[in-house]
Amino acid sequence: MQNEVNLFVKALLSGNQKEAWNISQMVLKQQGHSLPLYNGLITESMREIGRLWEENEINVADEHLATSTCDFVLSLYHSKRTANLRYMNEQPKAMFLCIEEEQHDIGLKLTSHLFEQKGWKTRLYGANLPLDALVSAAIEWKPEVIGLSVTIPYHLVNLNKFVRTLEDLPHRPTVLVGGRLVAEYDLRSHCSDQTLLLKDLNELDRWLENYSAGVKVNDKY
Repeated sequence: MQNEVNLFVKALLSGNQKEAWNISQMVLKQQGHSLPLYNGLITESMREIGRLWEENEINVADEHLATSTCDFVLSLYHSKRTANLRYMNEQPKAMFLCIEEEQHDIGLKLTSHLFEQKGWKTRLYGANLPLDALVSAAIEWKPEVIGLSVTIPYHLVNLNKFVRTLEDLPHRPTVLVGGRLVAEYDLRSHCSDQTLLLKDLNELDRWLENYSAGVKVNDKY
């Protein structure tokens, strides 16, 4: 997979949508399903893009071009993947967002897409959603799960406020926290005992499998 990641990163940085799409389809053909594409190719490639940016090997324009190209591939694949899905009448609901000031939402989109492919009804609110707007939307829609993404350490100051407020909503949603920081740091002090912290998409996939089997799981992996 490392060779494919290197090629994908090159395609992203050059803005070559066709080449990036072809590489994604090659990986999909080799692996057979979405998870290796999401977790192996896209996530690892965007981490490499982030590393290059942090080490000043690429500039902001390069990072934006790579993100836009990756978003194209992800959106095209998801539209094709879900075009013929048939959902049950009473779908569980999940909403996803980046906390205030957080702008990196590719991982959030991957998470939302996995939920939808497992039969959930989803709403993707994207980057930098203010807490008051989120609370209003959650009270109106009453999702079973609210997923939060945080990838930058200095945005953690907002995480506890988001988690506590959402877990105190009348319908008591499960709050899921993901993003690069979950894998790198112990974020339990920023959350509650009920918060679901997921380090990667493999853990999310296992949680979704348990949920779809009729078991609502809040265990940390």
